[in-house]
Amino acid sequence: MPTKAVCVLNGEVVKGTVFFDQDSPDSPVKVTGEVSGLTKGLHGFHIHEFGDNTNGCMSAGAHFNPYQKDHAGPDDAERHIGDLGNVTAGDNGVAKVNISDKMISLTGAHNIIGRTLVVHADPDDLGKGGHELSKTTGNAGARLACGVVGIAKA
Repeated sequence: MPTKAVCVLNGEVVKGTVFFDQDSPDSPVKVTGEVSGLTKGLHGFHIHEFGDNTNGCMSAGAHFNPYQKDHAGPDDAERHIGDLGNVTAGDNGVAKVNISDKMISLTGAHNIIGRTLVVHADPDDLGKGGHELSKTTGNAGARLACGVVGIAKA
């Protein structure tokens, strides 16, 4: 039975809606949607551990990382569960999201429902940037917008 989730991203300038769709517990999660108000270029895109936005995006905690791995890219075998890489904004400041990810899930141990999706100010270096933050955050910078991933109406 397919499972669906949705996240409404809110920031001072950055806004968006992102949908999550999973056909079965073993299939990849399709992540689609749109984020506006960004500067042109790459922006880190991560699932954070808590669905707590009481102190804005800062109360969402670190990346969702139940196995204490180093930060990496979405195609790396060893990574945080929440490492979704980057979204790319065009000249108009809009990023069209179209990701398929095999690590996150909408059920079970890797379930992201109830956690926070964050869009960052800077590109995620995918753990390969050599910066002191590369192996924890991808050095992706400030949290521009966030929202809690919730169960979507079927």
